[in-house]
Amino acid sequence: MATPKNQDDISAAPDPVTVELANIPTPTTTTVKKDSDPFLVAFDQPYDAENPIDWPTGRKWMVTDVLSATGFNRIMVSTIMAPALSTIANELNMSSAESAMSLSIYLLATVFGPPLIGPLSEIYGRTVVLHSSNVWFLVWNIVCGFAPTKGTLIAARFLAGFGASAIYSLAGGVLGDVWRPEQRGSSLGVYLIIPLLGAAVGPIIGGFMAARTTWRWMFWATSAFQAVMILVSYFSFHESYGPLILQRRAQRLCKETGESRYHTRGETIDGNRSAVTILMRALSRPVRLLLFHPIIQVSAVLSGFNYGILYVVLSTFSALFTSQYGQSVEISGLHYIACSLGELAASQVGAPWMDYLYKRLPAHKQNPESRMPLMFPSIIITWVGALMYGWTAAYRLHWIVVDIGVFIMLFGMQLGGLPITAYVIDTYGEHTSSAMAAQQFLKSLMAFLFPLFAPSMYVALGYGWGNSVLALGGLVVSVPLLIFLWKYGARLRAKAISTK
Repeated sequence: MATPKNQDDISAAPDPVTVELANIPTPTTTTVKKDSDPFLVAFDQPYDAENPIDWPTGRKWMVTDVLSATGFNRIMVSTIMAPALSTIANELNMSSAESAMSLSIYLLATVFGPPLIGPLSEIYGRTVVLHSSNVWFLVWNIVCGFAPTKGTLIAARFLAGFGASAIYSLAGGVLGDVWRPEQRGSSLGVYLIIPLLGAAVGPIIGGFMAARTTWRWMFWATSAFQAVMILVSYFSFHESYGPLILQRRAQRLCKETGESRYHTRGETIDGNRSAVTILMRALSRPVRLLLFHPIIQVSAVLSGFNYGILYVVLSTFSALFTSQYGQSVEISGLHYIACSLGELAASQVGAPWMDYLYKRLPAHKQNPESRMPLMFPSIIITWVGALMYGWTAAYRLHWIVVDIGVFIMLFGMQLGGLPITAYVIDTYGEHTSSAMAAQQFLKSLMAFLFPLFAPSMYVALGYGWGNSVLALGGLVVSVPLLIFLWKYGARLRAKAISTK
């Protein structure tokens, strides 16, 4: 068989292990020649008002901003409890391990949520998944605020995290739906502005609430914000999943014309499969991508390692300033501003730079691998910052120097996170949500596990040698995998396989 030019030219083989990317058109490849099949429903070219990629810019930014604000609240709740753990433990008679579990189990839920929720958005659409997960998260976050026992709090945190996790797979899918590859950086940069604040702002708000009122207001306040976001998203978020929009158009044509033969490309691919078969295949897709697609495996390890280290920083940063610098809980929480500023600066510098580099390339070289060069400087910046943070903390230099080290570290992490996210979106097209869900599984697992050993590591090695170990591990993991992906990425995309 001749080697296909790209993933859209690959035809599926009939055997159990098949080339699945043949059935995954990218967001910009929605055109299908309809001359041979007058009943095939596809987006009109070169412009179709219903095609999300052709939406007015204002509508694109609207759905992007709704996701961004929603992500801010859901991510903020993951860390807002950190400064109040001792207070919560005393009130609910929790051991130190149980109080730590009440914080981290939220992240554990995000391990299992995206692989289920992401594929559902590729069947029932983005809108229903966003609204349903919003309500689910609200209900269980309210339960957290009224929890009378430690068991109720831990269980409600897990269920709230499960609903919150939808944003991890949904956001990438929606951004892939509405933005073209040459706009990938700017869209990611704007989307990430508010959620990036969430993880760091959470401990700041939590610290002041813990000192001045009951810890339950952490959940009541974020629930009130979530209720507002439910109303906003209901009236301003538009369905962006192209195949579902086309399916609805086909159904409308069938009804208006009385002709039942109108169909979409997706319905042709599904053939005579039952609804249950289609659902099970979709739900299993993230697992199959993680098991059989090296692109997902490598990108998940690259992003997951950094994500785990991020939560090591977030879970220990406040304790550093209370224990070694003698600061209050309120003041120690303010140091998380350095974390947010580092990520925000990277998103606003890296995003336009990524688009600039992409547009400068000749058309035949504008491929997902062209995103990779931006990741090389990010590795150096990240681990130089980690060493600066660790050793300045170890020698108890002025707190501003420690904050600068953390700023540099998180700047580098975010600078590397942008291109790897864009790479996955560019590669997986209509199945971006499933791909992001597969990647998020490993990311959330590392974010859950890494903070568990962090306190013991810093006690045994100190901040200097502890961060040196993390930096060495980061170099050993990142450099070979990045070179591998850059060199063999195109070949892997062409040979990407999955169980049919």
